[in-house]
Amino acid sequence: MMTASTSFRLVATTGTHRGDRAYQQDQVEILPHARTAGCLLAVVADGMGGKSGGRKAADQVILTAKQLFERYSATHDLPEQFLKQLAEEAHLMIKLTAISAEEEPHSTLAAFIINPDRSACIAHIGDSRVYHFSGADMVFRTTDHSYVQRLINEGQITEDEANTHPQSNLLTGCLGSPTEPPLGMKHINCLHSGDTLLACSDGLWHYFTPKELGAIVHTLPPREAAEMLVAKARHRARGGGDNLSLALVRIED
Repeated sequence: MMTASTSFRLVATTGTHRGDRAYQQDQVEILPHARTAGCLLAVVADGMGGKSGGRKAADQVILTAKQLFERYSATHDLPEQFLKQLAEEAHLMIKLTAISAEEEPHSTLAAFIINPDRSACIAHIGDSRVYHFSGADMVFRTTDHSYVQRLINEGQITEDEANTHPQSNLLTGCLGSPTEPPLGMKHINCLHSGDTLLACSDGLWHYFTPKELGAIVHTLPPREAAEMLVAKARHRARGGGDNLSLALVRIED
């Protein structure tokens, strides 16, 4: 998918795979703005809870994103405020879904908006991540709301040890939780040609170093990069892989 503006274009693609799980609970969407060229929203939601609870939660995130983005104005609305509203409304809708369901639906959120002035805003909750690459170099990545990330912050374990920690899937924040989830945000003043934004669930990033991710998204066109990331993650999972999803957008002149 491409969306063009006067000075740049956005080349965008998504990728998803059920992994070795019985159910697909990840949802991913890239939404080009209906009225504004050079503006888009990317969302990854990794659902959790019961057979269908996780899928219901992830669906609710995507539905909320679509409804709110239809009303978003790139010239009048603040992207930070939009993403905060998306998180708050999705959280509320998932909690309402839980009242009528036997499962306990929860979801992560990894999202970003790109505006026609090349600015961008990133938001995340849980352990789905957003990476910002300049060429092959990682400029920024979100910090997980997870138990192992807390141990890393406290200096008790290393990043490498976190990957194999038995409680690596425990989250300290997610949509649908009893308490208000934490919301991590990052504003980017200007994206440059060759920059890439990548939102993905832990079923994908778990199998890559930032250096590997950067090399793949920089070397290959977005569609081929997404296909290679999914294929490599599946190979490295060795039959024990989670659902995985990604939304990848590259900025080109």
